[in-house]
Amino acid sequence: MPYEPGTVWQYEVPTTGSTHLPPDAGYGKALTNQGYGFEVAVADLIDNSIDAGADKIVVHFLRDAKRILTLLVIDNGGGMDDVGLDTAMTVGRRREYGESTLGMYGTGLKAASLSHAASLTVVSRTKRSRAAGRRLTAEGIEDSFRCDTVDPRYAQELVDRYDGVIEWHGTVVRWDQVRVFETVTAGQSDQFLSKAIARLETHLGLYLHRFLQGGLKLDIAVWDVSSGEGLLGEEVDHIAVEALDPFGYKVPGKAGYPRTFTAPVEGLGDVQLTAHIWPAKSKQAGFRQIGPLTDRQGFYFYRNNRLVQAGGWNGLRNPEGHLVLARVAVDLPSHESSVLSLDVKKESVTVTPAFTLGVEKALDTSGGTFRGYLSDAEAVYRDGAKRTEIVRRPVTPPGKGMDPKIKRVIKEELSEKPGEDPIAFTWAALPPDKFFDLDRDNNCVLLNKAFRGDFNDGRRGGSNDAPVTKALLYLLLEDCFGLGRWERSRQDRVDYWNTILLASVRVQQERRTQAAD
Repeated sequence: MPYEPGTVWQYEVPTTGSTHLPPDAGYGKALTNQGYGFEVAVADLIDNSIDAGADKIVVHFLRDAKRILTLLVIDNGGGMDDVGLDTAMTVGRRREYGESTLGMYGTGLKAASLSHAASLTVVSRTKRSRAAGRRLTAEGIEDSFRCDTVDPRYAQELVDRYDGVIEWHGTVVRWDQVRVFETVTAGQSDQFLSKAIARLETHLGLYLHRFLQGGLKLDIAVWDVSSGEGLLGEEVDHIAVEALDPFGYKVPGKAGYPRTFTAPVEGLGDVQLTAHIWPAKSKQAGFRQIGPLTDRQGFYFYRNNRLVQAGGWNGLRNPEGHLVLARVAVDLPSHESSVLSLDVKKESVTVTPAFTLGVEKALDTSGGTFRGYLSDAEAVYRDGAKRTEIVRRPVTPPGKGMDPKIKRVIKEELSEKPGEDPIAFTWAALPPDKFFDLDRDNNCVLLNKAFRGDFNDGRRGGSNDAPVTKALLYLLLEDCFGLGRWERSRQDRVDYWNTILLASVRVQQERRTQAAD
């Protein structure tokens, strides 16, 4: 019925028709300024891979002698055909999401990618379709959201290059003209990549830790396309991402924990809160290496096993130093909720007062209160603060060339010197009378590559090979870096270490020869 003015309140706004208003090309600028951090954006791409059923994913940095070129994410998921690619690359188009998927809003691939790169290319193949690809660029969006079709010959070539990951099906996402890469000055690529990969490894290890614990294989690799042989050049770094479990303590800080509290939340029903108390002064990676302790206390929200908020009290209370041992796991419902809502970047959760009121009323099976849990966590912290702790000398951290698992243990055991570049390990051409040498200007331990095969059973090892040798050299040589004046006593120590280690490797060579005869 047509609207008739009157004095009665209109509960619904009357309308007279509708029209479709497609987005203006200027929307592309908003799309590229969503505030995605680099690690958050890469994690969003990996979410798509997991949704596609991938159990093997590689984050691949390509560089040459002068600069960092490209970032790619490769997976062995189900892949997409031409129709699927068009859907995935359509700005503002939302696909159907299942109850168990990580995607929610349909904007992640485009917004995450174009927030960092001027060009996004997706190449994919399925069991039943040939390799195909699409490219979306900042210029294309301004040109009425134009999407380019990738030459099918190149699409097949790219898939073939990654046949170690993609077999019968899979996807490659490629970023070109990555803005942060273009700010790296000549000669600084190694330092930039070392720090960027460390941050990315921590972020992925934390936010995807349940998937990694469940068998997901996730690697980060760096290849130099200007060296070595083959289409991709030579691998210069490789890291297998390990799970960083924020609840991965060996023994809880207080007996009887973790405990599950049930919070009656209006509009949502009963919400389970799994309350944990870390042991005081823990050095485990899942406690200390995921960010400032004050920021990491509080709620850890998960959606479909994917961590979407790592700490924070969401208005329940302010963070406090004596509550750093308190962490609470909450699994969100997979469906959208008016009480708990997840932001587009999957980095934080917004709650209504109904949630905090429910938490304040939460009880465990014996009638214990959530407030009592917080008191227990505070008491464990205060008791731990009374204990005297042996303070170990801080060290310059190990870097490129050291296996990530060893680096993680070193971080757990020893604090790092602030502002020091990590100590790298690399094989180099050295005189036959030297087992190792020091490049103190570049914080690097050089190992004589003539002996590399002796530590890899005669085979060429990867970038993180000879883990025992490198770890021992790190412990011996760490205090030789970051010094001012180079003392003669230190040089003498390096010289006799070199002589003894050289004799040791000669003995090892002799024993290998005898065993082969």
